[in-house]
Amino acid sequence: IAGGGGGGRPDFAQAGGKNPEKIDEAINAVRKQIASI
Repeated sequence: IAGGGGGGRPDFAQAGGKNPEKIDEAINAVRKQIASI
């Protein structure tokens, strides 16, 4: 969504993006995923 990537250890994930103006879209996508669990 924000043109980035992620990684890190299983207990400490990290992510970054190149399109900060899409942060709201990214947060909404995460909320949708969590709600579907």
